Amino acid sequence: SLKRAADLLLAKLDKEGLFDPAHKRPLPYPPAHIGLIASKESAAYADFNKVLNARWGGIRISHVDVQVQGEQAVTDIVKAIQFLNQQGTPPEVIIITRGGGSADDLATFSSEQVTRAVATSRIPTLIAIGHEIDTSLSELAADMRASTPSNAAELLVPDKKALVLQLHATKKELNANLQHLVLRQEEYVKAGALELKQAMQEVFMRSNDYLKQSSALLRALNPEQALKRGYAVLRDGGRVVKSASQLRVGESVAIQMQDGTASATINEVQ
Repeated sequence: SLKRAADLLLAKLDKEGLFDPAHKRPLPYPPAHIGLIASKESAAYADFNKVLNARWGGIRISHVDVQVQGEQAVTDIVKAIQFLNQQGTPPEVIIITRGGGSADDLATFSSEQVTRAVATSRIPTLIAIGHEIDTSLSELAADMRASTPSNAAELLVPDKKALVLQLHATKKELNANLQHLVLRQEEYVKAGALELKQAMQEVFMRSNDYLKQSSALLRALNPEQALKRGYAVLRDGGRVVKSASQLRVGESVAIQMQDGTASATINEVQ
């Protein structure tokens, strides 16, 4: 009778879309604040908290103590879901859990009231009822199902011990990558310094050659070099005389030689 009633309710709620996978929401990982609906005296409550604190810890838990079987259980669970949804600072996820039991014991979680309350919760829900072989309608309506209360804690938070080991491994890998990067940069800087040194030497050699060539050209163009070879420079009032047409008979001119000057008077211009 219970099975037949559950199947009819399942078909009805499924037609309404309460079990549609498209409506499933992701759970925060890890949450900072969770709402826990469970019997405080149950093994499920103890197992969930034990595993949760061992794996992560430091999570705020808003626990609502409820009956998990019997006539009062349906009302308690629906009110607990509504209570957590109405909080000014609501939890990030609602966990509903209890241990295993007979079909009669678990009937509460296949009731239409509880299933609808789970499906309409504004807060994402995770339900862990009984053992892995037990499946209730409220689990189908929840955003996520856990096989056991302990598994619910495992789905909510990472294992801090494993995470610490992973962080150490990541740190070691980052240090190795950093050292490799530093070595590569050192090699790059050394190669750049050598290339720069060679380029500077090349510039210096080209500049030195240019300086030598320019100096030789300047020496060749220096008038004093011509004077040393026996030539003289004729000046008229400090002005160099370049043409005979600049001379006038009777005027005085200065003759510059390599080791001194002499004065002369123009007697004839040819």
